[in-house]
Amino acid sequence: MTRILAYRFSAFGDVAMTVPVFKEFLEQNPDVEIIMVSRKNFEALFAGIPNVVFKGINVDDYKGFFGLSKLGNELIKEFKPDYIANLHDVIRTKILDRIYRRKGLKVFKIDKGKEEKENLTDVWNLDKVQLKKTVERYADVFREMGFKLELSHKLRPGSEHKSGIGFAPFAQHKGKMLPLEKSFELARILAQKHTVYFFGGGKKETETLESWESKIPNTKSLSGKLSLTEELQKIAELEVMISMDSANMHLASLVGTRCVSIWCATHPYAGFLGFGQSEEDVVQVKDLSCRPCSVFGDKECYRGDWACIEEFSIQKVVEKI
Repeated sequence: MTRILAYRFSAFGDVAMTVPVFKEFLEQNPDVEIIMVSRKNFEALFAGIPNVVFKGINVDDYKGFFGLSKLGNELIKEFKPDYIANLHDVIRTKILDRIYRRKGLKVFKIDKGKEEKENLTDVWNLDKVQLKKTVERYADVFREMGFKLELSHKLRPGSEHKSGIGFAPFAQHKGKMLPLEKSFELARILAQKHTVYFFGGGKKETETLESWESKIPNTKSLSGKLSLTEELQKIAELEVMISMDSANMHLASLVGTRCVSIWCATHPYAGFLGFGQSEEDVVQVKDLSCRPCSVFGDKECYRGDWACIEEFSIQKVVEKI
């Protein structure tokens, strides 16, 4: 059996996007095993996938060149891989690549399309085009090794019984997120006809969502109450998930649940739409030539008015439901 050592340490949503690629790759190449090295708390993402062995690490245990050298040697000794798949391509993984090349291993790494993305997010570039999807960039790493891989880009429902709507109103950066007043109003409208479950994490988000639960009938906050495994199971049972351009969209893809995704400063053109999710379910302010101004939503608004957020109409989300 051919053994591939793959690594991607962050971010959570990007690690989640490797999962449907692994599933379809291993179905099409059943004589391959993937060792996935990532942060320990991501383990539940890979549970139950045949021929995937998850190796969870604490990244802080392997700091600097000597720490990474130690990690590199430990992984070789434990798994004896035939190929290396660098699905991250940051300084940390570049160092691991060098260590493995010196040991004579074949290393293949993701092409993140940095220049294309810089061009896409140039606010003076008016000719915006769809870039290659991130899941296809992951798939290309395995194709370069010589394996065949055709991605279906189709959702696979993880549960037959579906009810209720999930709503994840938070994102890591302001540029990816609706103002909380708009999200509150959206939840209030939806809860008139559906049970709405709130998803979040961390103390502040949990407090906000518990406050919403107390103010809006027919809602329930699950923030801070579920393990990752339980959260995935609950998302699998939803009729639809509403999420910003954030990890919850990718979790919905993992369990085959339709996701209506909200995009503010970011744009699906950068390639981060959830696996199998429909472009019809993308909600955004379409006529802003400055979008996307960043790939991750982490930049300040160069116009100063945050039009992509302020002009966003929650009614468009209601209509999708």
